[in-house]
Amino acid sequence: MAKNGYSPEFMRELKEKNNLVEIAAQYMSLDKRGYNYWACCPFHHEKTPSFTIQAAEQYYHCFGCGVSGDVVNLVMEMESLSFPEAVKYLAARAKMPMPEMNFDSERTAELKKKKDRLLKVLLTSARFYLQNLYGGNAREHMEYIERRGISPGIVKKFGLGASLDYDSLPELLLDSGFTREEIEESGVCSLNARGKLFDAQAGRLIIPIINAFDEVIGFGGRILGKKTEGQAKYKNTKETMLFNKRKTLYNVNLLKKYKQKNAVPYVIMVEGYMDVISLYQAGFCNVVASMGTSLTQEQARMLKRYAENVLISYDGDFAGQNADLRGLEILKEENLNVKVVLMPDGEDPDDVVRKRGAAAYQNCLDNALPLVDYKLHSLERKYDLTRAEDKRAYAQAAMPVVREAASAAEQEALLKIVRDKTGFTYQSLSRDLEETLPERRAAAPVSLPRGAREKGDKVHKARRFLLGAVLFGLPYAARYALDEADFPDEVHRAVVRYISFCRETDQPVRVTDLFEIFGENTPEFNAILDLNTEERLFGVGAERYFKDCERTLARWRIQEKMTALNERLNAETDVTVRRRLAEELTALTGELKNYQTYR
Repeated sequence: MAKNGYSPEFMRELKEKNNLVEIAAQYMSLDKRGYNYWACCPFHHEKTPSFTIQAAEQYYHCFGCGVSGDVVNLVMEMESLSFPEAVKYLAARAKMPMPEMNFDSERTAELKKKKDRLLKVLLTSARFYLQNLYGGNAREHMEYIERRGISPGIVKKFGLGASLDYDSLPELLLDSGFTREEIEESGVCSLNARGKLFDAQAGRLIIPIINAFDEVIGFGGRILGKKTEGQAKYKNTKETMLFNKRKTLYNVNLLKKYKQKNAVPYVIMVEGYMDVISLYQAGFCNVVASMGTSLTQEQARMLKRYAENVLISYDGDFAGQNADLRGLEILKEENLNVKVVLMPDGEDPDDVVRKRGAAAYQNCLDNALPLVDYKLHSLERKYDLTRAEDKRAYAQAAMPVVREAASAAEQEALLKIVRDKTGFTYQSLSRDLEETLPERRAAAPVSLPRGAREKGDKVHKARRFLLGAVLFGLPYAARYALDEADFPDEVHRAVVRYISFCRETDQPVRVTDLFEIFGENTPEFNAILDLNTEERLFGVGAERYFKDCERTLARWRIQEKMTALNERLNAETDVTVRRRLAEELTALTGELKNYQTYR
């Protein structure tokens, strides 16, 4: 049984039946060059493709960020799945039955059973709410939908429903055979002070929250009529093992389906459910809601699967407060290209679309500001630029923002904006900007001179090349005998053990087997893969370099022996033993001369 709980035979069949190229083509545009495929990396921002798929070996590698993996790794990253979930996804695609798992099987089976039951509770609730909406007793809910101009088709697509009271839902769920614990753990019902279950969304318009796999994982509820003091306009069901706001984007299920059929140049991020529904109805299908303005790293990574460009389209009173800007910085840190859509004051995307039409909203999108420009725009709103004192304060506060610009040209353009807003000369503003730049240069990391580590690097690179040549089955490396003692690096040792096992059991060496041992962000393993993806193993002089690496490693072995002998010689007091050790050292010195490397 493999480390991951599945047999090697099952995993190999799974990978053989799920071609990496076909799977990758669902998420990115591939360009075939020779035997391999290239694309812009989905894991970091880039304009020139550095992400390559080795079709024959069935693994991917990015020369830009160093990430590597097989088809299981790719599905895990692109679909935000755990390893077992990715295996299940691929098995279903290949119509393969899932095997019984011996690894932690009891706990895994129990968690799966619990998750499936909670999903059934949520799905049953969603159907119940939908029936309520059209059952004749949801007049207030229907009037709200009509006022918002939501069509019946959109109501159905988003699964909108109605909660009519506190008691009907828990009664239905109990009658359907669900336990009190399951109903409460699903989040759809809560317990009152007397321990009685009640509908947590009583009286509200219901908006199902659906994940990328079309599973209902929670609900949002919109209050109807005027809200009382302390009552929230929108309310989500509580967080559960299925629903975590940090890891959720509203409408990701429809965005995923849209991307499968259309190019997605950017994703629009809005604040609320109704903004999503209104924009989707107006034809903007590439829209999601962030479950609030506090964006998370998990949400940023989800967004990156669908597009590299994100347009933040919050309400018109979104003033770029510190908490909000930190959320936008999270998107930037994940190498997303972030722009902010300026809305008319007091209006949200839904207002613009309904009052002014889709073309007016598209115009807002077309004029979105890059994040650094938006920060400057937000800063301006904090000062009264008719006053000399505020002008100076604004100019001083603007300098750190200008310094964030990626290029000198962008900095120049931003300085001109500050100049025009304040009336200060460009030259004086430029001097203010330069004042702190030496500090930034002084803080730059200092690297050691190459000569200080060249010897160690040479031996390490030799080991890496030897391993790569054997791993990828180069003819000139077929007879090379790997010895684990020659490889102190743990990654190298794991590769040696795998190759040795395959040789001893007469099994083929498959690079993809190693992705079940190493994560996709194991730098040293990725460096070995680099040798193949850059075709250095096949290039002119590769065989000669291999022999040079053999000599380098042989010299290292001799030097290690000589170091050990010298230590013994220095500690030894017996003349006879010292003479014998000196003779051994002389012999090793002569042997060392026989291993001159090619230059």
